[in-house]
Amino acid sequence: MKILEKQPTELLIATRNPGKIAEFRGLLRGLPFTLAIPNDIASLPEIEETGATFGANARLKAIGYAKAAGIYTIADDSGLEVSALGGAPGVRSARYAGKETPYDVKISRLLVEMNDATTKDRSARFVAHIVMVDASGAVVCEADGVCEGTIADRPRGSNGFGYDPIFVPIGFTETFGELEAEVKESISHRARALKKIIRFLREFA
Repeated sequence: MKILEKQPTELLIATRNPGKIAEFRGLLRGLPFTLAIPNDIASLPEIEETGATFGANARLKAIGYAKAAGIYTIADDSGLEVSALGGAPGVRSARYAGKETPYDVKISRLLVEMNDATTKDRSARFVAHIVMVDASGAVVCEADGVCEGTIADRPRGSNGFGYDPIFVPIGFTETFGELEAEVKESISHRARALKKIIRFLREFA
């Protein structure tokens, strides 16, 4: 982690995913910055996720957006790793079955592939890597977060986004799609990674 010369006053959340934006806003509430999103800043480019790991993709997005916007930026890459599928969809979670494919279709395909797998193991985990960079794109802080669980036999619940309706975190019987946002914010992969960065930022508040 890099020592900050001064506390940032503005922080760009480097995603256009409405679900992630809402989650980041909830987790970062109470901290002393103005939060911005890409739609607030004209002519920001789309950053392609060409990395082979969650960390590489998070750094690509954070650095690319920060250099274009000229402000401190935070980005994540995250995904679902299913044991029966050898860790797939993993780093390709958002592009599984096609980038523009709706998540209900992605989920249906994943469940079919699990049913066809040679193992009945339903264990899975959500993984997140979050990176914060300064206005020049230099990395100042990064962290990983993991939430272990299992895959439900069918989608349940309308809360959350992405693969949330089929992921049951350890210690619960409800999916992320059924749990209240406050509960998910306390246990999710993204929350666990971001809490490490928040602790770092509070030292400079």
